[in-house]
Amino acid sequence: MFSVYLLKDKFQTLLRPLSDGCATLGLTANFVTISAFVLSCVVGGAVYVLTLQNALWYWLLPIALFLRMALNAVDGMMAREHNQQSALGAVLNELGDILSDCVIYVPFLYVSGISEQLILIFSILTIVSETVGVMGVQIGASRRYDGPMGKSDRAFWFGVWAAISAHCTISANVSAILTETLCFLLIYTIINRIYHALKEVKNK
Repeated sequence: MFSVYLLKDKFQTLLRPLSDGCATLGLTANFVTISAFVLSCVVGGAVYVLTLQNALWYWLLPIALFLRMALNAVDGMMAREHNQQSALGAVLNELGDILSDCVIYVPFLYVSGISEQLILIFSILTIVSETVGVMGVQIGASRRYDGPMGKSDRAFWFGVWAAISAHCTISANVSAILTETLCFLLIYTIINRIYHALKEVKNK
């Protein structure tokens, strides 16, 4: 099934000069990883506060999500291509992704009028989907990034949603339907990742 993740190689090729430049400046992959998390925290808080005053501030979200995806790609390339891989880096990368999702998406869902129960369900499913992806390694498979609602896919669709919200008022009912759809796709993603991880192990 199609996933934005399939564009990863082309995206990394575009960002390789930036990755090489950061390494030349003496920056570390872990620094870039932490920077992506800090960016998510700042933007999540800004969206929660500022969009109540002016809907155009919703544009912060797609811009920040694009920058976060870029930083996530850069830290991976720096780790692999500039001999910066480490156990701490792996922990920061996985934990940072999960925490970043929570701090950048939850404030947006709150100001969109979503119920706390639905926000909680979405947050739990996001955490489970990324945990299942990591579990592939534990059972002898690769780290699973299967969609249709992986990290990159969430960034894309939330970015589109926020961009539309900047110019049009989306009712709480429509926002709830959108969130429920994302939750359904997250459940599918969890099942898909488990299936492909087990299939990969079986075929070894």
